[in-house]
Amino acid sequence: MEHFINTCRQHRLKVTPQRMAIYRALTSDHSHPSTEVIFRKVRQTCPSISFDTVNRTLLGFSRIGLIDTIECTGQGRKYESNKIPHHHVKCRLCGAIVDFMNPSFDRLSVPQTIRKKYQVTAKQVVLKGTCLTCQQKGGRGNGNQG
Repeated sequence: MEHFINTCRQHRLKVTPQRMAIYRALTSDHSHPSTEVIFRKVRQTCPSISFDTVNRTLLGFSRIGLIDTIECTGQGRKYESNKIPHHHVKCRLCGAIVDFMNPSFDRLSVPQTIRKKYQVTAKQVVLKGTCLTCQQKGGRGNGNQG
């Protein structure tokens, strides 16, 4: 929580019980939860909190670099607090997202055409496929989860 408090203070963001509850809910869930999942968790300890407050708070945390936003086609945003450089593999059927590390992916070079137009600050590879659970259920990996 020290990192959370320091980051909030650096960005002149008040450290409120609601913000702390939202951050705790996210950091305790490594499944890349959606706003809805975080809202349901936080509501257990802060019953009067609104969905809009949770959504705006998560977007604010992302904006100041406290957490990362993962855009998932067809599923809305998902969030993570893992700030260690890593990559993702996403199941096209159930939408599960799993972190993994791979030094060779970390060393991928950014094409010159991109470097001319963007100041790249991070690289992340996203692999898409079908998880073992979905394969065992007969999935073929051609779902539309993005």
